[in-house]
Amino acid sequence: MITAFLVGLLGGVHCVGMCGGIVGTLTMGLPREVRSRLGPQLGYQLAYNTGRVAGYTLAGALMGALGTFMLQAVPLQQAQRVLYAIAAVFMIVLGLYLGGWWRGLALLERIGTSLWRHLEPLGRRLVPVRSPWQALGVGLVWAWIPCGLVYSTLIWAVSAGSAGRGALLMLAFGLGTLPNLLGISLLAGAAARLGDQPWIRRGAGVMVLGFGVYALWQLLAA
Repeated sequence: MITAFLVGLLGGVHCVGMCGGIVGTLTMGLPREVRSRLGPQLGYQLAYNTGRVAGYTLAGALMGALGTFMLQAVPLQQAQRVLYAIAAVFMIVLGLYLGGWWRGLALLERIGTSLWRHLEPLGRRLVPVRSPWQALGVGLVWAWIPCGLVYSTLIWAVSAGSAGRGALLMLAFGLGTLPNLLGISLLAGAAARLGDQPWIRRGAGVMVLGFGVYALWQLLAA
């Protein structure tokens, strides 16, 4: 859970580029009286992000359930090793993606585009946002936008081995993304400039890559 949280937090440099425009559009679409005051705006931003994190948690439960089927179909020790290897490999892939060294996860984003075509009209019906409940609904749809960072973590959630653990892993990941996306909404310009710094992106990529390499080393040494 701690690693998932750190992946979400370090992956925030990707969130700036991927979701910065979405956050800006949603913020500017709020009523003027909401945008002009920090308290009301923060309430709406929390509603957006609560829906988004809830969407991640639901998706994590679904992927964790897939892991349960695998544990039932394959001998326990072998299944655990396979699931752990999936987690390690996807952390390595994710680190390369964050650092900008390999864009293979873009393929997952293209695959997810077909699902997004069906969900995007649901979000469109909820705008313009005029209540926190609408913001919550928009956030829930937002969770399913094609994103290599999210998709790689979802595949990692398969290794959790149960729906509950998969949900908790994605909840931890979603909470890790929260500081960055709230920061983008409240300090959009500064956050975008910070996320554009190559050394920050590469540093985040190296750290996540390190998690994956260490996990793979543990697996091979066992």
